[in-house]
Amino acid sequence: MYLGVDGGGTKTAFTIVDASGAVLAEAEGPSTSPAPGEHGMDTARTVLREGITAVCRRAGTDPTRLKHAYFGLPAHGESPRLTEALDALPARVLGHDRYAVGNDMMCGWAGSLGLADGVNVISGTGSMAYGVLRGREARTGGWGELFGDEGSGYWIAVQGLNLFSRMSDGRMPPGPLHALLRSRLALDSDLELVDVMLLSRPDRTSVAALSRYVSEAAADGDARCARILARAGEELAALARAARHAVAAAPEETVPVSWSGGVFTEDRVREAFTDALAAYPEPYDIRPPRDSPAVGAALLAARFAGDPVTQ
Repeated sequence: MYLGVDGGGTKTAFTIVDASGAVLAEAEGPSTSPAPGEHGMDTARTVLREGITAVCRRAGTDPTRLKHAYFGLPAHGESPRLTEALDALPARVLGHDRYAVGNDMMCGWAGSLGLADGVNVISGTGSMAYGVLRGREARTGGWGELFGDEGSGYWIAVQGLNLFSRMSDGRMPPGPLHALLRSRLALDSDLELVDVMLLSRPDRTSVAALSRYVSEAAADGDARCARILARAGEELAALARAARHAVAAAPEETVPVSWSGGVFTEDRVREAFTDALAAYPEPYDIRPPRDSPAVGAALLAARFAGDPVTQ
């Protein structure tokens, strides 16, 4: 049996598959982001321990009997200090060293494309793309919410909050988003948004969750919110194209592209993404994801064990 763990800024998913690739058990827990000021390494350890215990119990096994495990964890490879700690973390939970650790972007690629060459674009709390082509690998995006993560849930939420402030000031005429945010955030006055979003210091996940109100306002006819969602899709397509170039695909080569992450459940984002890719001069084979990132992590576990699954 092989354990896959897909960490993220919002949640962590656990999956166990057998040698045929059949899913035996699944579980879910909170974020495993190790960044100080968010959840931290101690929280990540607790989330992993509880999730692994739950998924093993559902599969009728225990961690010591797993042949191999793969952990895709946020921030891995981005900070030498955090990466060293993340590499050591699973051993304390599993009780053995039959595991590998990488960035969570690997899980999205492995699940969506079934370990095949191509590019996967992730858009959840943050955003990035990861591509593989004939042994060459490349990552684009994933620079964080301060100066990157374009097209992510966090980015969409910030664009919506900016639009709200412009509507409130009269720099733009009010649209459905204005009344919707006032209602959903229980604002007695528009300026209370400063307290809710700045002075109260919500975490990244809480900010990104506001993206759903941009989607709701767009569905209610707010054309500017619809444009934010379309821009998100275009930004995500740009990440895919950059990854294509980074793995040195030939101009005439058709490169498979898929996606993962909650933002892609928004039809307007997904349609803008596929339309933007189709408009580029080089060819892409746009594919819906085959499996979840957590299944992708389990496939990676089997690969690291030298036992590729049969289906």
